[in-house]
Amino acid sequence: MERGATDSSESNSQPGPGGDLAARTRAGGSIPGFGVNAVAAFRLAAPSPSCIPVLIAVPHAGRAYPPGVLAGLRHPGLAPARLEDRLVDRVGALVAGQTGAALLVADAPRAVIDLNRAPQDIDWGMITGADGLNGALNGGEASAGRARAGLGLIPRRLPGVGELWKAPMARAELIARIEGIHQPYHACLAETLAALRARWGAALLIDLHSMPPLPAPPSSGRSGQAGRSGQAGWSGQAGRSGQAGRAGPARVVLGDRFGASCAGSLVASAFATLAHARVPAAHNRPYAGGYGVERHGAPGRGVHALQVEIDRSCYLDSRLLEPGDGLEAVVAMLVDMVRRLAGEVALLGAGAGDGAGVWSQAAE
Repeated sequence: MERGATDSSESNSQPGPGGDLAARTRAGGSIPGFGVNAVAAFRLAAPSPSCIPVLIAVPHAGRAYPPGVLAGLRHPGLAPARLEDRLVDRVGALVAGQTGAALLVADAPRAVIDLNRAPQDIDWGMITGADGLNGALNGGEASAGRARAGLGLIPRRLPGVGELWKAPMARAELIARIEGIHQPYHACLAETLAALRARWGAALLIDLHSMPPLPAPPSSGRSGQAGRSGQAGWSGQAGRSGQAGRAGPARVVLGDRFGASCAGSLVASAFATLAHARVPAAHNRPYAGGYGVERHGAPGRGVHALQVEIDRSCYLDSRLLEPGDGLEAVVAMLVDMVRRLAGEVALLGAGAGDGAGVWSQAAE
């Protein structure tokens, strides 16, 4: 078990496609800065035995802010909400509860550490006493573009907000966050996917995020695969598009690292679900998938990973702060998507080289 992980002795009742399932809850990692009152970095709720080969991960909705982090922010009343995927963990919990999917939720806020960034993606200009640490973490490589843009492993600045922190961060604090949050979170994610693959022959990670409303695309230009005609869901026109030319902005963006992290058949089925619900969607633009799907997606080994970005105005109120009237519709669409993809992943596992054995075990 990874550092700081604990197993709950109780089981939560989590309804799934076959009725009530015993969900084993496990907390792991530790958020630095809470002193003796240790706060876990993440929670995993996984039905035992698993009933579908799907794990929903929510890395950007954490709201457990250490006092020192809030005190160090230049704009503590503004920056946290801008960094969070506001309340998308509630969306994930409702979807997992109705499908029986495993659910991994980070309680560590993105302001503390971004779990969808590589541990090497650091803006070293905001770290003091980092001599030698850059090379040790990066292997001598320069920081990635996201860090230079201000949104690396430790976010430094936001458009419209500017610099986030009053002072640089100490080297020891950076190491504590990586070792206490980032490493155990991704170890738990990898372990859960491996267990699902061992049982079903294949596994799917749905890395769930929310995004600010996208601007409407230009009226001209090439468009992608057309969606169903008729009244659009979530106040837009349905269809799959990787280019400009939609009649309205995408409400969902699916990212598969341009085909590297997920089987094309699964991506196509996800778009079919969105088209059926008449929800406008885009593929890989502007979000192709971050570190989560890049690290854990390995279709050749039967582990698929798909990043799902949802326009947060579709499930939040007009202030983008609390659940809104659209929450139920968003959850219903995602439930349909997860159920459809779960069946297809199970079939992919059954057709794998060693699928016969694991399929008979999972079917019991």
